[in-house]
Amino acid sequence: MKVESGQALRFILQDEIYLLNEDKLNYIKTDNQQTPAPQPQPETVMPKPVFNYLGANKKNFLVLTHYTDHDFIADDHLAALESVLGRKNHGREDVAILNIAKNTSEYSQLVAHFKPQTILILGQQSIPAGINQLKFNQVEKRDGITVLYTFAFDAMMNNVDNKKAFWDQVKSL
Repeated sequence: MKVESGQALRFILQDEIYLLNEDKLNYIKTDNQQTPAPQPQPETVMPKPVFNYLGANKKNFLVLTHYTDHDFIADDHLAALESVLGRKNHGREDVAILNIAKNTSEYSQLVAHFKPQTILILGQQSIPAGINQLKFNQVEKRDGITVLYTFAFDAMMNNVDNKKAFWDQVKSL
């Protein structure tokens, strides 16, 4: 009789002395008894978040926005942001513009993925979960990262005082 599977042998032969070579690796011999070897537990691997962002992040500059009706940022707000970034010698390819409303992630995940040197948070709703309290419109250092939590563009577009306060802080980034 020819049996192709070692697993089928246990139904045909009742003795445990018949082990195929590949089955012997699954057992450890202790005190003349065969005991199953501990099977390694599979590692739990958390999937890395996938971020949909605008820009190429060449200068590790992360801009966080919150727009429920846009993928990244409203067009007129993008034009204003690009104008501000241009004064700092940054173009769209130098930054990553991430809409928190469409990419919910913890602060630590954002830092691990984007490896930012600078983070610009535009408005309270753009603050990612897991970051400690931020001072409003003040440049701070957090774990070696320069962070500015400031006005959302909705609050700046028609308010000269907010624009001026925003620009005063952005100049120091």
